Amino acid sequence: MTRYVLPPTAAPRLPDALSHRDLMLDETHVPAADPGRSPGADGDASLDARLDARLDAQLAAELAREAGEALLQVRDRSPGLAPELLRKRGDAAAQEVLAAALATRRPDDAVLSEEAADDPARLAASRVWLVDPLDGTREFSEGRSDWAVHVALWQDGALVAGAVALPGLGTVLSSLPAPVVPPRRPSAPLRMAVSRSRPPAIATDVAAALGAELVAMGSAGFKVAAVVRGEADLYVHGGGQYEWDSAAPVAVALAAGLHASRLDGSPLRYNQPDPYLPDLVVCRPDIAADVLSVIGEVGDGHE
Repeated sequence: MTRYVLPPTAAPRLPDALSHRDLMLDETHVPAADPGRSPGADGDASLDARLDARLDAQLAAELAREAGEALLQVRDRSPGLAPELLRKRGDAAAQEVLAAALATRRPDDAVLSEEAADDPARLAASRVWLVDPLDGTREFSEGRSDWAVHVALWQDGALVAGAVALPGLGTVLSSLPAPVVPPRRPSAPLRMAVSRSRPPAIATDVAAALGAELVAMGSAGFKVAAVVRGEADLYVHGGGQYEWDSAAPVAVALAAGLHASRLDGSPLRYNQPDPYLPDLVVCRPDIAADVLSVIGEVGDGHE
């Protein structure tokens, strides 16, 4: 029988969580360009690319934090507001923060947001920001902490930066610097992050096959963050999502060295004409082969 366990009530501030000081670009740690090479040399180009990646990751973290702070203010200033109205007010406030900042800071980049009309021009863009201003509206409106803000950057076919803010915990996880995933005790049972209200059947079946405990929690981003933070070992989802639901969490998870893919093991692809991206698995790399094998076995019964 699959057993449910409660997630930790007190979330420690992990060393990989970003502080305001971490968000400042420290040029003293950037290697100097070789004066003997021409400006167009490969070494300088590589340095420029690393600088750009760091600046984009820094911006993603800054914006996720700012949107999260705006959401906390909305909730603090709206006592007694009906949950549905609080959700709408929160979505609008966070979207306004992200849209305005990206328009100012990255005016030439395209944006795909859950809370804005999809502009087909993004399909021809080389850089696209994928954002979910409020991932977990139900948890947000209930005064819980298991919700998130997602900000990710897709560039030329791949996720290159991402940040997941967990405002209820005062934490931002970023792709750079990448989080350090805490080790798992080999003798401990696997822990699977699942929806607290409607875990998909494939997730519970996979958990049963692996003998994993179910750790119930809120939003998709919070579940992936639980794997990154070492509070869960895997997250399996097959109930339908969109690109903005997973882009930032996956960027952070991959940067941390975790496995992330579709349920069949194929790559997660972003900035597609249809942003529907229905399934996802994120887990520790040492269990990825076993997890995918079990998903393949139990998945046949869900087709």
